[in-house]
Amino acid sequence: MYLKRILLIIVFIGLLIGGLFSAMVYRTLFISNTVFSNEQAYVFIPSDADFDEVKQRLQPLLKNPSTFETAAQRKRYTENIRGGKYAISRGMNNNDIINALRSGNIPVRISFNNQETPALLAGRIGSQLEADSLALYGAFSDTDFLKAQGWTPDQALLPYIPNSYEFYWNTSATAFRDRMLAEYTKFWTDARLDKARSQGLSQEQVIALASIVHKETAQADERPRVAAVYLNRLKKGMFLQADPTVIYAIKKETGNFDTLIKRVLYRDLEIDSPFNTYKYPGIPPGPIAMPDISAIDAVLNPENHKYLYFVADTENFGYHKFAETLGQHNRNKEQYVRWLDAQKIRR
Repeated sequence: MYLKRILLIIVFIGLLIGGLFSAMVYRTLFISNTVFSNEQAYVFIPSDADFDEVKQRLQPLLKNPSTFETAAQRKRYTENIRGGKYAISRGMNNNDIINALRSGNIPVRISFNNQETPALLAGRIGSQLEADSLALYGAFSDTDFLKAQGWTPDQALLPYIPNSYEFYWNTSATAFRDRMLAEYTKFWTDARLDKARSQGLSQEQVIALASIVHKETAQADERPRVAAVYLNRLKKGMFLQADPTVIYAIKKETGNFDTLIKRVLYRDLEIDSPFNTYKYPGIPPGPIAMPDISAIDAVLNPENHKYLYFVADTENFGYHKFAETLGQHNRNKEQYVRWLDAQKIRR
C-alpha cells in the first residue's frame, strides 16, 4: 500500500513536470511574440552576422526577446544564421519567426538609370544592396572581367541596362555584376543584333551612340529622330558634334561629375579627349552615361529622314528643331542663342 502511494506520487510529479515542461515549450515556441502593429515588418541580416546581431536587429519587433533566444537555441538556429531580407508577420510565434529566418529570404527590387560612371553606379547600387560601393566599384572596374568580354575601362558601363531587377539583398558585388552581364546578353536578342548589323554598328557602338541620344533628349518619342540625325552624319562621314560628349569630356578631365554645364562654349570644343566628338570622328570609345532602353531602341529603329542638324526648340521646351541644311540650322540656332542670352545662361 505504501509503495503504491509512492508510485502514484512519482507519477503525479512526473505528469506535473511534464505539463510544466510542455507549457514552457508551448510558451517558448507557439505563443505570438511580435510587438508591432503593421501587417509585416522587415529585418535585414548581414551575411556575416552572429546571433547577437540578429537579436539586436529583432529586439524592437519582439515582445519577449528571451523566449526567442531560447527557441533559437532549441531549434539550433544560432548555428545556422543566413544573411538576407526577411519578412516577419504580425502575430508570428517564435517557431514561425525562426522558420522565416531560415528559409524566407525575399528579393528586393532595385532600379538604376542615367549613371555616368562606374563609381556613381556603385553608389546607387550600394544604397540598395548589402554590398558596399567600394566592392561594387571594384567588380565593375575589374580589368580581368572587362578583358574577358573584350571591353576597355571606358566601356565598363556597357552591361548595365537601366531597368528594375529583383535581387536578394545579400547578393555579392561580383554576383550582381555577373547577373547584369547575363541580363545584357539576354537583352541582345537576335532581332536587336540584326538591327545593329543593318546600321553597321556593333553592340558596343549602339550603346555608346544611344547614350548620346539619351543625353540629347528626355523625350522618348523624339529619340528615334535624334538617333537618325547621328546615323545620317556617320553615313556621310561627318563628325557627330554632340554637345553631351563635350560635357562628359570636361567632367572626365576634371573628375567632377557633379558639374552642371548648361551651355557649351567654343573654347570647350577644343578639349583633347577621344570623347569630344567635335575633335574626334566616329562614335566615342564608350558610353557617356547609361542609356535607357528607349534610347537604345531608337538607335536600332531610327526615324527615316534626311535631317543632319538639330537645336533646342525654345517654343516647345524639351523638344528640338531639325534641319537638313546648315543654313536652316544656323537660323534655328540663332533663335536658341538669343534665348540663352536672354536667360543669362553663360555656362
